[in-house]
Amino acid sequence: MNLKLPQPASASPSGSFVHRRFPSPHPAAAPNAPLASAAGPMIFMPKITNREIRLASRPDGLPTVANFALVHRELEPLPDHQVLVRNLFMSVDPYMRGRMNEGKSYVPPFELGQTLEGRAVGEVVESRAKELKAGDAVFSNFGWREYFMASPKELRRVSRELHPLSVYLGALGMPGLTAWAGLNLVDVKAGDVIYISGAAGAVGHVAGQLAKLRRCLVIGSAGSMEKVRFLREECGFDIAFDYKTGPVVEQLNVEAPEGIDVYFDNVGGETLEAAISALKVHGRIIACGGISAYNEKTPGPGPANWFNVTAKRLTIKGMLVRDWLGRQGEFEKEVGGYFRAGKLKSHETVVEGLDQAVGAFIGLFAGKNTGKMVVKLA
Repeated sequence: MNLKLPQPASASPSGSFVHRRFPSPHPAAAPNAPLASAAGPMIFMPKITNREIRLASRPDGLPTVANFALVHRELEPLPDHQVLVRNLFMSVDPYMRGRMNEGKSYVPPFELGQTLEGRAVGEVVESRAKELKAGDAVFSNFGWREYFMASPKELRRVSRELHPLSVYLGALGMPGLTAWAGLNLVDVKAGDVIYISGAAGAVGHVAGQLAKLRRCLVIGSAGSMEKVRFLREECGFDIAFDYKTGPVVEQLNVEAPEGIDVYFDNVGGETLEAAISALKVHGRIIACGGISAYNEKTPGPGPANWFNVTAKRLTIKGMLVRDWLGRQGEFEKEVGGYFRAGKLKSHETVVEGLDQAVGAFIGLFAGKNTGKMVVKLA
């Protein structure tokens, strides 16, 4: 489907979003032939002109294309003990908006004039390090660029047996780990009634499926009837509703008249307030994200019904996915097993080309994605 989004000045007018669901019977597109083999004598190669997206200015509210710059830079020869990687897929995520602000936070802000960072999956095209060879697929934090050089310790090799490789940015990547960690954080168990906001997003649609695998009753809200059908028909949610059609608190009262046990919060704001009203005594809140306020210039007021946290003896736990990286192996075994067995679906909205990445990022805040927003580079 073609969506009209803001694009960088250098972007072509042919940018498009393609929704795809996985597992898929179609293999990933074959990469171009490697430029050179593993570590050994330097092989002469033409210099590569790399394209990178940098932060040109700090956004004031919702980001615009003027806040970004597409830069061409010629790469230097590859040093010893490093590899040259061509990115195949890169991720755009809502949390990146916070890094565009100046000031102290749980993660350092992006620097003006510097290439942005983000998760990416690429292919080694030249290696001068014994740990990796040309053709290896690697996961990195060097997104927002077509090529990069790095040492093997900055990369993680991933299996090429899973298709597409972009799944390492979605269900088997940070969003999937976030969903899995959130459910473990408050011990979501069989019989729980769980409400997930932003349920058709990268984290939400995985969290709902994992909760169903735990035999929960799962309720989700999203911003269109198309997304509501996606949650019900493809992700197996028991109940889903469009938050734009009426107050969330009223819809929750209808769909869960006896209340909810768990709220997985990806939105914050009025939706958090509605969930607090719907939670049972001793209910639990997974404070994962608050996309409704990411572009606000000043913080909004807290929930008007905050006293219910005391009256209902609610538990609220905040989470950062980086705190769970030590359990990456456990996550990959469980969730990777579900994916390989066809019990977990990963959905992506795919944008073609680095010059469409800014539009894809801005589109996150208008709900242009279903599932994980991914930019395909190669």
